[in-house]
Amino acid sequence: MRIVFMGTPDFAVPCLRELIAHKHEIAAVVTQPDRPKGRGNKLAESAVKVLAKEAGIAIFQPEKIKTGEFVQILRDLAPEVIIVVAFGQILSQEILDIPPFGCINVHASLLPKYRGAAPINWCIINGDKTTGVTAMYMDKGMDTGDIILKKEIEIGEDENAGELHDRLSELGASVLSETMELLIEGKIERTPQNNEEATYAPIMTKELGRIDWSKDAKAIRNLIRGTYPWPGAFSSYNGKTFKILRAQALEDNTDSRKYGCVSSVRKDSIVVSCGSGSLKILELQFENEKPMSVEAYLRGHNITAGTILGE
Repeated sequence: MRIVFMGTPDFAVPCLRELIAHKHEIAAVVTQPDRPKGRGNKLAESAVKVLAKEAGIAIFQPEKIKTGEFVQILRDLAPEVIIVVAFGQILSQEILDIPPFGCINVHASLLPKYRGAAPINWCIINGDKTTGVTAMYMDKGMDTGDIILKKEIEIGEDENAGELHDRLSELGASVLSETMELLIEGKIERTPQNNEEATYAPIMTKELGRIDWSKDAKAIRNLIRGTYPWPGAFSSYNGKTFKILRAQALEDNTDSRKYGCVSSVRKDSIVVSCGSGSLKILELQFENEKPMSVEAYLRGHNITAGTILGE
């Protein structure tokens, strides 16, 4: 089956690799333009582009996919199906209508839960125990199309968004492989989504990582896990911003100290009072410094009980 693949970041790579391994006819790969990256702001190719180059697949990088010129390019490519995985641009109805077998999206949630840009982050932030990957037909809505196939996995108790991202990307490849088999065999059964059960996962912003110490310690720990590696959950101490990379939630009764107050400093941890319970910080990273354990940080820095974080 003749395919146009649309994808950009690391998450999409296993899906493209799966299509290549099964020797599907990939007419072209469409990915985002090269963007400045890192401290030197050097142009960097997307992870999908790197793989497509290695495989000798034609690559297109339109700044805007909806232009009449690029829509015609897609028509000339004559795909039977378009596969979309974390591409980064919205497809117009004109594009959705091109392939006779439709446009299929691989989405990192159990739809209709977590429609939108950041499902992996939000399922952890919200304390979910399970998540998964959905293959669906695309329509003009945001992740609203008919479901083809879903696979579910458990979220690890200590798993962060970066780790879950990697597991879901591999699961996505498995879901896509099964979807392609069903498509080729003509065995796909479409299941409309129940819009009443829909939830949303808006794009992550840096400010979402700011810790509100009046919240429950478990919720703060979930924020730490769900925002790692970006944007990161952060607070401040002595006028300097720092990220908390790893922590435990303690269920001890919160004392009368102010939220964000350091209640105790131990050899390998800093314990902070929260709205409910306490947060035991184990690993942190100050601005322009390397990540370090609290034990390593305390060897060269002094922080005392009674200190208020976030002020």
